[in-house]
Amino acid sequence: MTQPRITLLSRPGCHLCDDARVVISRVADDLGVAWEERDITRSEDDLREYWDRIPVTLVDGVQHDFWRVSEDRLRAALAAGSRGAP
Repeated sequence: MTQPRITLLSRPGCHLCDDARVVISRVADDLGVAWEERDITRSEDDLREYWDRIPVTLVDGVQHDFWRVSEDRLRAALAAGSRGAP
């Protein structure tokens, strides 16, 4: 299975997370990259680290955006990351 390139850190009831999910899903589908969603309320470490910044978007495990997801910035980050891949 392909390792997800995008991770959305979210929590239940978060309207910004709903918006981010739409953007991430569209970009991932368009570019054919895998993504996953992680509920920060399931991990005390995630909750402590991210509670005031969600949604948080990680690209290849590195924080990329928080609060809002820019579709253009996300596409650019994925394109830049794929150029370095073998």
